[in-house]
Amino acid sequence: MIATRTYDLTAGDRFLRLERFHPDFSTTVKLEGLNPAGSIKLKAAREMIEAAEAQGAVAPGRHLIESTSGNLGVALASICAAKGYPVTLVTDPNANARSVRFMRALGARVVTVTDRDSAGGYLRTRIAYIRRRLAADPSLVWLNQYANPANATAHSRHTVAEILDGFGVPDWLFVGTGTSGTLMGCVRRLRELGLPTQVVAVDAVGSITFGDVPGPRWIPGIGASRVPELFHDDGSFLKVLVDEVDTVRMCRRVAREHGLLLGGSSGSALAAVHALRDRIPPGSRVLALSPDMGEGYLDTVYSDEWVTERFGPAVLDAPTTTVNHLIGI
Repeated sequence: MIATRTYDLTAGDRFLRLERFHPDFSTTVKLEGLNPAGSIKLKAAREMIEAAEAQGAVAPGRHLIESTSGNLGVALASICAAKGYPVTLVTDPNANARSVRFMRALGARVVTVTDRDSAGGYLRTRIAYIRRRLAADPSLVWLNQYANPANATAHSRHTVAEILDGFGVPDWLFVGTGTSGTLMGCVRRLRELGLPTQVVAVDAVGSITFGDVPGPRWIPGIGASRVPELFHDDGSFLKVLVDEVDTVRMCRRVAREHGLLLGGSSGSALAAVHALRDRIPPGSRVLALSPDMGEGYLDTVYSDEWVTERFGPAVLDAPTTTVNHLIGI
């Protein structure tokens, strides 16, 4: 494929089966990070910008602003550079330094908020900053990935089609939940098609999306300190909460056993597969969405010093355990 626009190179057709992950069923990861923006968020960013353009909300000269934990910011910075839109990206200390450098290298202005919100995270603080900016300058355009239906449409339109074309119908599909755009888009399209896939929504302990007790989190990608407007629990999918300790252990296990460096939310999804291993029927075809690769986590998840400071030295040598919370099982 020869493209003329970077944001058309979403590379959504890359799948890798993890041999020996579990003896009774096959486990495959859909590698969404092999595109110029480095994550699945390229599809959501493209869909939201193109929808805003079609509605006349975005045009040359309009300044965009968005809240991001990292990956969406990189994707927006890439597309805005290609289209000539100025963009301000509001992030927090949990965003990995590589993503922040990536955004700035693409010409975005990056603002980092540092005050935790009442739920122990930064999301409400980021959004409060954006609302203040919008009040002071109504010409700013906020795409609002947490409420924007185009976020979910990107995955109902593209991600599910890529899965069916390149993998077939999965028996189980594990999806990390941040804005919940990927989850909601996949659930909607799979149900529209009448497919029997058991979808598992994976979130982090300390996130409140599934109604859990709020708490501090260190790894970006999934989790929220406020329930995204897009999220709707219709009872058709299972919900799992993964402790970040298990996320770290799983990322490191996959790196050492499979030679694959994955991001934190990918490790969470695979930790959930591991936790549900006794509930998954033998012979099942399991697919886990891997939103990004692990290069951006070298200073965090894959750093012995960083892990020890936050979770203690025992995490480095302990085997992958099970997740703390299974909801709706």
